[in-house]
Amino acid sequence: MDTLIPSLSQLIEFAVAPVFLLTGIAGFLNVMSSRLGRISDRVRVAERQIHTLSDPHIVDRSKREIKVLWRRVKVINWAIGLCVASGLMVCSVIVALFAGSLWFVDLKTPVISLFILAMMFLICALVVFLVEVKLATTTINMVRTIR
Repeated sequence: MDTLIPSLSQLIEFAVAPVFLLTGIAGFLNVMSSRLGRISDRVRVAERQIHTLSDPHIVDRSKREIKVLWRRVKVINWAIGLCVASGLMVCSVIVALFAGSLWFVDLKTPVISLFILAMMFLICALVVFLVEVKLATTTINMVRTIR
């Protein structure tokens, strides 16, 4: 029992860093899901408004805006999916740390591999998120030329 407490304490210390990373990923997910909600609302409004427009030139621009908005929905969904995958890998790292300690199995290689995979998913999610932000800028410029 005396040796269990220090080793458990040390294990919890090792697991704290991935837990903080998981908190950061949750923050990214919150931002991305909020953007998805705002994009979805804008799509609904734009699709309703397009039926009330009479100028064919403005209708054409509104259709292009709607297409960009739908592209943004797809891109932000990818970013969310990659972020969730990263979070799942981080959770797997934590589980592997505790499982390896509990069953006295050397899981260094799986833990390192899962952590690298988590970082790769997170990097991809952030790059895809940047693409969505660039698309948002395009949409803003498109709407600005309409009015």
